[in-house]
Amino acid sequence: MAQTVDLLITGGTILTVDDRDSKIEDGVVAVDKQEIVALGRKEDILPAFQGRAMMDFPHGIIMPGLVNGHTHAAMTCFRGIADDMELMEWLNDYIFPAEARNVDPELAYWGSMLACAEMIKSGTTTFSDMYIFEEEAAQAAKEAGMRCLLGEVLFDFPSPSFKTPAEGLDCSERLIRKWAGDSLINIMVEPHSLYTCSPELLKASKALADRYQVPLATHFLENKAEAKQLREKFGQRATIFLRDIGLLDDRFIAFHGVVMDEEDIRLFADHGCKVVHNPESNMKLASGVASISAMLEHGIIVGLGTDGCASNNNLDMFEEMDTAAKLEKSARLDPTVMSARTVIRMATCNGARTLGMDSLVGSLEVGKKADLCIIDMNKPHLTPLYNEYSHLVYAVNGADVDTVLINGKVVMRDRKLLTIDEEEAMRRVRKIALRIRQSLSS
Repeated sequence: MAQTVDLLITGGTILTVDDRDSKIEDGVVAVDKQEIVALGRKEDILPAFQGRAMMDFPHGIIMPGLVNGHTHAAMTCFRGIADDMELMEWLNDYIFPAEARNVDPELAYWGSMLACAEMIKSGTTTFSDMYIFEEEAAQAAKEAGMRCLLGEVLFDFPSPSFKTPAEGLDCSERLIRKWAGDSLINIMVEPHSLYTCSPELLKASKALADRYQVPLATHFLENKAEAKQLREKFGQRATIFLRDIGLLDDRFIAFHGVVMDEEDIRLFADHGCKVVHNPESNMKLASGVASISAMLEHGIIVGLGTDGCASNNNLDMFEEMDTAAKLEKSARLDPTVMSARTVIRMATCNGARTLGMDSLVGSLEVGKKADLCIIDMNKPHLTPLYNEYSHLVYAVNGADVDTVLINGKVVMRDRKLLTIDEEEAMRRVRKIALRIRQSLSS
């Protein structure tokens, strides 16, 4: 007798992105409750399963949902606010003042909800977030049905949500305790950077992360000016400083790592640290080109992220994959580096490994959560099709995503969001933007 499951997804090609990069033509994915319970060729799966619901995609690519390894979701409210300037000027003269005047729970909630809408519509099912009032971001993600790993950004100076570093740490601990065991929301500890956090705050952040065995993540070596500033501050290279105070381990995640050199990379590899590459943001801020090929050669797990909408200015991970591949080839003058398969793995299974979530998501395998996206390949710019991996990186964009499942739930079908009122989210953010514009002119 056939086993009854919640959903059977049929047709097209399944790219599992498992350890063997298995590809299944004319395949079927069987989903029950939150999990994938079977996948394989149609003639093998359909006789054994019947679905309470079925979806057929004869021209589709069925693949793992994308993992956005670093963003600031609520900064959709600051999209385009300050462009074409260097990192420290952008941060100190525009972003930090705009945040101090405007960020509140309303902005954090609606900015995050708009980000969830944008990410789902471009195939992202899991995101890593660092921002202010992250309780609101967690609530928005939960309502949207998105999987996330997030943390309250910590500074030495006051933020809109806390007055002292101790209050920020208390906020982080409350988040960890509140969301422990949630099926979608995961929490980490996130000191902003080594130039905005004292050694004492970094050590306290590490102690908190260790107490609850959660990741610790920070912006790290984003450009040459930062590297010089940190060497003067600590009297040694930043990576050695982190090693000496005990931060480097397999739960440490560095965002950017643009100016990491051979010694930095070797130290990261020796300690099992992870990196999230943000090529479009790095390019826009002229921060430089990260040595991703060298990191991969040393065995560092590298994920891919968009960064926030104030420095990218979108959350489309398909665009990010295309940029990551082409930038590395151009910078190394070698067309063979950063292959399409490599970049897809950075945005899926290795992105999940970076966030410590690879036992749950990142590939399509029996027992993993049913987080997947389906690409409609029946389009002029995707015809003809010789190689799925090539098309996904060099031809597909976020608007080609037709359907998305997260945790076994259909959150978008035929490009219609089912968990978010996107018109309401856009209306709310437009209203917030009026307030931001007024604050900048005052």
